[in-house]
Amino acid sequence: MATIEECRAALGKLSDNMRGAEGDVRAAAALERSVSCHITDLDVTFIGRMTGGRIDVDDTQPGPPREKAQIRLAMAGDDLVGLVAGELNFATAWGSGRVRLEASLLDLFRLRRLL
Repeated sequence: MATIEECRAALGKLSDNMRGAEGDVRAAAALERSVSCHITDLDVTFIGRMTGGRIDVDDTQPGPPREKAQIRLAMAGDDLVGLVAGELNFATAWGSGRVRLEASLLDLFRLRRLL
């Protein structure tokens, strides 16, 4: 099971990857949105903002998110680490229910370029 520190590092790497993206992926990463990522097996939520082509994590809180972010992710810590490392395919994980992504329809359409 991934630790909180490993999950925070994975989110940092995801943010770095987004910042270095080009073309359509860079355009999709340019959203300005609130973000939450609930790590279900650790029952902890990372709260932040997607801004400037990256994700800035502002806070970590126990349990599920208290407020509804504009982009909401939920998954096990190992799945987050695997997704960022390229060991787990997002579409497969999302289709099987291992990863949950909730956002507006327009945001989902734009985010698909990142995934």
